[in-house]
This record gives sequence, C-alpha cells and structure tokens, in this order.
Amino acid sequence: MSDPRMMAGRGWPFDPTRPRRDFGFFGPDSPTWKVWTHPTALIGFQRAVTLEHFDPMLAAAVADADGIYTDPRGRMDGTLSYFLLVAVGDSRTATATAELLMKVHARATGIEPISGKRYSANNPASQLWIHVTGWHSVLKCYEMFGPGPLSPAEESRYWADCVTAAELQTCRPADVPTSRDEVRAYFDAVRPTLCSSERALRGMHYLLRTRGGRGRGRLWATSRALAPATIATLPKWMRTLGEFDQPAALDRAVVPAARAVVRATRSPAAMSRVVAGTLPMTRSVLQWHFDNPTAQRAEVVSPAEARERLHATPA
Repeated sequence: MSDPRMMAGRGWPFDPTRPRRDFGFFGPDSPTWKVWTHPTALIGFQRAVTLEHFDPMLAAAVADADGIYTDPRGRMDGTLSYFLLVAVGDSRTATATAELLMKVHARATGIEPISGKRYSANNPASQLWIHVTGWHSVLKCYEMFGPGPLSPAEESRYWADCVTAAELQTCRPADVPTSRDEVRAYFDAVRPTLCSSERALRGMHYLLRTRGGRGRGRLWATSRALAPATIATLPKWMRTLGEFDQPAALDRAVVPAARAVVRATRSPAAMSRVVAGTLPMTRSVLQWHFDNPTAQRAEVVSPAEARERLHATPA
C-alpha cells in the first residue's frame, strides 16, 4: 500500500485524483469530520488496534494472518485509511472500500486455539468490538489530548454517526451503543468474554512498540512515541490484562506533553508531515480530504442509498 495511485489500479476504491462526489455519510458540520481528522486520531487508532486483541477470536485471526508482523506499516495504514474513508470520504468510495474489506475478511477464518471454536473476521460480535473500540478510542483521545469534550449536542450526533458507520460492517446497527452510557454498558457486558493469551500479548505489545527493521524506522519511532499516551487513556483492568501498565507519574507527565505535540501538529500541513513515510495511504486520504472542502453534490447520503447508487451506476 505504499503508493495510493497504484492501489487505486489494483482494486482499492480510493483515487486521490478524483474530486469529492458528495459529503459522504456525515458532512463538514459533523463532529465525526472534526474528531477523525484531528491529530489525536493517531493516538486513538493505536489504542483501538491494541484493544482489538482482547477479543480472542480477533487475536487468533490477527496471529494466523501474521500481517502485522510481516507488513506492519501496510496493515496499519490500510486499517486507518479505511476508518478515515468511512468518516470523511464520499459515499461511493467509502461503500466500495467497505465491500472490498468484507471480501478480504471473508477469507480470514480458522480455529481459535484456546476454545477450539471457529473464528471469522466478519463475525458480527467481533466486528462490533472493532467498531466500538475504534470510535470510542478516537473520541477518548480527542477529549484527553485535544480540544476537550464535545458539546452535548455534538456528542449525541457523534454516537448517532457511529451507528450509521456500523451499517458498512457486519455488526447489527441495533447493537451499536448510541450514547456514552451505552458505551459503558457495552464494555461491562463484554468484559467477561475478553481475555489475554500469549498471541494476544504479542500483538498488543508489538502494536504499542513496533519493532524496527528495513523501512520501519519511522514506524518504530512513532509507535514508541505514542505508546505512553495511549496507555494513559486506559483503565487499570485493561493495563493489567494486557501486561503493559505504566507508573502513575508517567501518566501525569505524558498528558501535557502529548497536548503540546498535538497543538504543534494541528495544521493539515503538519499532520501530513507526521504521517508521511509512515502511513502513506492515510496521508493521501487526509490530503484529499483537506484539498476537497466542497463536493460535486453538496449532500449527505445514507449507507443504504450509497449501496444502491454504487451498484446501479458505473464509476
């Protein structure tokens, strides 16, 4: 995934040379656009992909695929650029990308070694865990290291947007939390099903501090720079379960430091420099987003309408 133009020619639906067709599912006045394009989303993303491993089925799928170890940059770049396209892309691109991802996930099946049960990357419960941890983590880091809490009206809309975005995955929209209280209730409900294992611990620690190697220097440095801030956002039980706790003094020190870095990287140009060379597809999506503030059709559409349009008309 090193060259966005090449990816567009290989079936990746995003083409950075095309103008924005519409405002996607949320639009420029939405808190979703504001939160997902803020520098704090990088910390939130590291948080989310780390927490995914608490789902034993997802931990098995990641371990069997081995992609985060053989191509960590490509895997992380593809995942974050997907979330971004759903949040800020035009509806056709976001829908086509989601459908491509589900086809890829359909091949990711196997046996979870501890329970002996069959896993599937497209399983609705696992997809819900990915979805909720992603949207919650990005908002949590926006609040903690960025501008602070959204207004009550913005937060209500943010969680409504989260439900809308879930329509692009296999999870049932009716199961998606619609408020902060429902997010807490969801975490309480799934906590007994979460666990860690040797494979899960390996994945979590690798994502927090990715190993170096040829072409991985910036990813090595970025993951380590983000890790203390990421861990500072997590409750004690998650740190204990994941065996990556850190001293309270480091928690206190990292918050103002992270806020200062975030303020320094808030401009689109600064954000582009931060991800350049580390997450090229993500950089391309962000650059396209900032370069296309208007749309050919100034409208917001639903995922259902987007799917109908996608399959009714050629690109």
